[in-house]
Amino acid sequence: RSVGHSGENAFHTQERNERPHNDPRALTFFAMAEASTTGRVRHPSHAGSWYSADGTALADELGAYLRAVPSSASTHPTRAPRALIAPHAGYSYSGPAAAWAYKAVDPRVVRRVFLLGPSHHVFLKQCALTTCDAYRTPMGDLEVDARVVAELRATGAFAEMSLSVDEDEHSLEMHLPYIREVFKSEQKKPTLVPVLVGALSNAGEKKYGDIFAKYLNDPANLFVVSSDFCHWGKRFGYTPFLQSSGRGEIHESIEALDRRGMSFIETKDADGFVSYLEETKNTVCGRHPIGLFLRAVLASTKCAEREVRFVRYEQSSKAKTERDSSVSYASAVVY
Repeated sequence: RSVGHSGENAFHTQERNERPHNDPRALTFFAMAEASTTGRVRHPSHAGSWYSADGTALADELGAYLRAVPSSASTHPTRAPRALIAPHAGYSYSGPAAAWAYKAVDPRVVRRVFLLGPSHHVFLKQCALTTCDAYRTPMGDLEVDARVVAELRATGAFAEMSLSVDEDEHSLEMHLPYIREVFKSEQKKPTLVPVLVGALSNAGEKKYGDIFAKYLNDPANLFVVSSDFCHWGKRFGYTPFLQSSGRGEIHESIEALDRRGMSFIETKDADGFVSYLEETKNTVCGRHPIGLFLRAVLASTKCAEREVRFVRYEQSSKAKTERDSSVSYASAVVY
């Protein structure tokens, strides 16, 4: 069973069993055969702990999760997805929920993936770009889109991730194998634009939303927004509903709390989502990537046409007492 968890550390440091990055045992032959990228490479530091380091086994696992999703569950009759919101815990916890988002992807139309994830280990007040040329997975590499990264860097609005910060962060890495899997039939894989999103102010979310809006307008671009939802329990310092006699089980109250936030996202109400977070203090670790994305939707030319639809909600466990803890996983597709 992979770690990263029912307590996939939004707010605490996660212990993991990590091999040195130069240890060839960290990748299977299958991955190494495709690891042809030259230049600076981000290695899959969570492989072997949060998910399998064996490329074939990993592809089989993700394929099984995707096949378990009903074909009609995440698809639109006439439109291809423009964005996904999906969780980033260890695959044994959130892999099945994430599949409900990735099932909707049409690999034939996507040429570039913008990956927005929260920073769990370093404090940032802005967004940061990778300095790598490729991101490695046990299933092969994904090339970083150097041209778009350079365009973003030229705005002067972005910091840069060091390689150690990049490799420590799981919110981006946990989506890479899924991206490889859903594009496995395409000879040319999409390029990647990884963005680490810091603790942005409301004005910051709007500023970055304006920057990304033009990319959201392009149907060849797919946005993947990385977030888990409520982290409940003493280990997370968040325990509302303990005195909720007459309201049902704690996990039912958690779901109602999450679904209230999800409704603001579905209605593209960025201000409402901010107010909801201020009121409830819900521990949505990807609140800023989600907020930035909503601002990009609002600033895009086709905002009125965009439809946000949550297709799956799960919890790592059903909290019933103060001794319990849980993390919520929600997947959405944006058309």
